[in-house]
Amino acid sequence: MAQRDETVLVVDFGAQYAQLIARRVRELRVYSEIVPHRITAAEVQAKNPSAIILSGGPKSVHVEGAPALDPAIYDLGIPIFGICYGVQLIAQQLGGTVGRGLRGEYGRARVTLADGVHSELLDGLPHEQDVWMSHFDAVTVPPPGFTATASTPDAPVAALECLERKIWGVQWHPEVVHTPHGMAVLQRFLHDLAGCKGGWTMLSIIDEQVAAVRAKVGTGKVICALSGGVDSAVAAALVHRAIGHQLVCIYVDTGLMRLNESDQVVETFKRNMGIELIHVTAGPRYFEKLEGVVEPEAKRKIIGELFVRIFEEHTGGLQDAEYLVQGTLYPDVIESGGADGTAAVIKSHHNVGGLPEDMTLQLVEPLRDLFKDEVRRLGSELGLPDEIVLRQPFPGPGLGVRILGEVTPERVTILQQADAIVREEIHKAGLERELWQAFAVLAADVHSVGVMGDERTYANPVIIRAVTSDDAMTADWARLPYDLLETMSNRIINEVRGVNRVVYDITSKPPGTIEWE
Repeated sequence: MAQRDETVLVVDFGAQYAQLIARRVRELRVYSEIVPHRITAAEVQAKNPSAIILSGGPKSVHVEGAPALDPAIYDLGIPIFGICYGVQLIAQQLGGTVGRGLRGEYGRARVTLADGVHSELLDGLPHEQDVWMSHFDAVTVPPPGFTATASTPDAPVAALECLERKIWGVQWHPEVVHTPHGMAVLQRFLHDLAGCKGGWTMLSIIDEQVAAVRAKVGTGKVICALSGGVDSAVAAALVHRAIGHQLVCIYVDTGLMRLNESDQVVETFKRNMGIELIHVTAGPRYFEKLEGVVEPEAKRKIIGELFVRIFEEHTGGLQDAEYLVQGTLYPDVIESGGADGTAAVIKSHHNVGGLPEDMTLQLVEPLRDLFKDEVRRLGSELGLPDEIVLRQPFPGPGLGVRILGEVTPERVTILQQADAIVREEIHKAGLERELWQAFAVLAADVHSVGVMGDERTYANPVIIRAVTSDDAMTADWARLPYDLLETMSNRIINEVRGVNRVVYDITSKPPGTIEWE
């Protein structure tokens, strides 16, 4: 069975890399879960984790109201590993000293292991190594019983440990790719020090979720909310493996899909999935509901509520349907405020924050604990073709959150045409597999002056967005060739009425998000 016997809790202190830490743990085949820093010792015990990782964070341990950890957690005997803010918190709470006003380290730094000191955590690693730092304060004196095992010129205690208490920590960020030996450190902690065996695999996930779906659904009838994207397709395949003909998929054409996408989705699904599919055309209803709405969160919630209402209406003859399958992912939950609602809301996902409270269908979300790249690997294990598994991610609310301003049929048409040009030229350039996403955004409420045919124009700009990523938690803007950008710009301005300017977004994630709304 799936190995949730081993769970690592990643305690989030507001770190931009908390999700990345959780992903790295899973890469080492151990299940991870992000929890808020307010978690109590009793709640930790109830989860019975194999280990705990304390994340970094933007605060100083010295400021009033700085996030802390329930001190009783240190006495549970569960292996603990602190990263950046996490190691400073360990030092402060257990009697060490965290220096204030020291010269910070941001970016690449050189760590030196302590001479004549054996380190259980860093044993076997180079005596000097490059790491990625992002801190201002630093531990200057380790707590009683702890040993300082590494340093930099600006971090006298860059690593500390106490084998007796099963607590270790480093000032640098082992989870980022800029730390070459970072995964070796995490592996050493998880496998050697915490004793995790690492049995969490895609096959174990399939076994676990098939059993969970059967247990929840029984002989009940189930509807799958198919969006045409990777997530809902994989969720459908997984649930179909569990309950077979009890599942019926419904695809709703919201009017907010990309050019010709609905026909492609229906054709691909019927050819590959072998599951009953009902196609509902609902564009006019969405445009009516979105009339006059410009605020992004309001759009998402409107789209989310109508999304569910339509599924409640169209059961394809299954009038006794009780369950709704959705492709909700772990980042959707985190960005929508976290599993317990305590995290900051980055954006409500239509299938999390936008669901109506009086929804009559019970949710089945077999991918809720997975990251995007894990879902793709799971889809491959389930036998889905590349044209489904490797399809570029598309937001659940569709083009509704790629139009800045009110969503109207006319604006959707403009964006569909511009977006089709972007994707067509990316395909011609052979860059599809190198990019995580490439798309167009319409700044519908912004107008810029231009000159076309010796006449003044006052029209909308289109933003081209292209990013590279492994898992969508972090992303970098793609360095597209200038001639490709020029071709896309010229085609959009010449072929799409209502657009007179094209700009390219060079913002990474963080600080931005991949989508604009």
